[in-house]
Amino acid sequence: MKKKLLLKIFDAAYMQRWNDKLRPIPFIEMDKQAHKLMIAFFLGKFEEQKRSINWITLIEGAIFEFLQRIVVTDIKPFIFDRIKENQQKYQELNKWIYQHIKEYIQETGEKFNQNFQNYFISNDDTIEKNILNAAHIYASKWEFDILKKFNPLVYDTFYIEERFSEKMENYYNLEGIKQIALYRDYQKFIDLCGQLRFQTRWANLHRFPKTSVLGHSFYVAVISYFFSLQNNSCPKRIYNNVFSGLFHDLPEVLTRDIISPVKQSVEGISDIIKEYEILEMERVFYPLLPDFVLSEMKSYTEEEFESIVFINNEKKKLEGFIDNQYNKDQYDPRDGLLIKAADELAAFIEAYSAVKNGSYFEEFQQAISNISRKYQKIGTLGNLDLCQLYEQFNDYSV
Repeated sequence: MKKKLLLKIFDAAYMQRWNDKLRPIPFIEMDKQAHKLMIAFFLGKFEEQKRSINWITLIEGAIFEFLQRIVVTDIKPFIFDRIKENQQKYQELNKWIYQHIKEYIQETGEKFNQNFQNYFISNDDTIEKNILNAAHIYASKWEFDILKKFNPLVYDTFYIEERFSEKMENYYNLEGIKQIALYRDYQKFIDLCGQLRFQTRWANLHRFPKTSVLGHSFYVAVISYFFSLQNNSCPKRIYNNVFSGLFHDLPEVLTRDIISPVKQSVEGISDIIKEYEILEMERVFYPLLPDFVLSEMKSYTEEEFESIVFINNEKKKLEGFIDNQYNKDQYDPRDGLLIKAADELAAFIEAYSAVKNGSYFEEFQQAISNISRKYQKIGTLGNLDLCQLYEQFNDYSV
């Protein structure tokens, strides 16, 4: 994976949303994309009870729409909707978007690039696109429900609220949307996921851009996807890696973000923290979820960095990187080491960007040095050349 793609993805941490409104906190694009994908997972699991869902199509669609959004950041949503209504102009815009983004995604391979272009050309009304559209609207409305309390006299507040209601009506054919409307517990789950945006990472240090636990989770999920792609992972392996990356910090909405130096300060303290996280998840989170989501969510939040396969329906934890023997959907593989590498790479980019933007704290320098040294020592994870990856960032010194 190349430095320029990693930094391009991280551009979403700078992107302000609703910047023509009075905001109690900054609303950041990276956070919105995380919340959208979490909601899409939830909706997809309900829909999966009735029909087949192509999860790779859904994950890729979320990433394609995210990359599109990075390029057209200055276009207001309602204007963008009008452009979409004119298919010729929309296709011309998407060709321009691809020309802008292609230099960053070329390294991901011909298939990903072709799928990116085809995704916006196709007018197919697929279930995966419907789920992503519904998740997009729900996540945006979630933000607006906070904002409208601070903007009661702004001229378009009523219009925006009406527009969201009209749009949501188009997706009541989705079982998940109906269930969320009927059951407060499901609404609470989505609310708790969204609240991760209120928690700032590296909160005790001044830096720019500030990133939330929610935005960090999305960054880890996207890196996990590209890492998995580079390792020619089977669909189920990609699915598990992406959603483990997305949900791995979910317990922090209950415990807050505890930085690694504190966890490592006293032997055994990390075990105490982990035990408390599991107890709180059992008490607060898990009762909000339907049974068919529970086992996956427990695995993603309690065993997030474990490498796991299922052999004859029995869970087996593996030491080291999962080899090609288990790179088949039938084994339901999940790469704990890869997700950990994505998590620490995301932390590395956060520290690297902070230093580049003038935050010369020793903690950032140490994080950059320690993480880089660790993964240059590890060397490779399957087809991932971690030495080469981190060598691209040797310009961090101040």
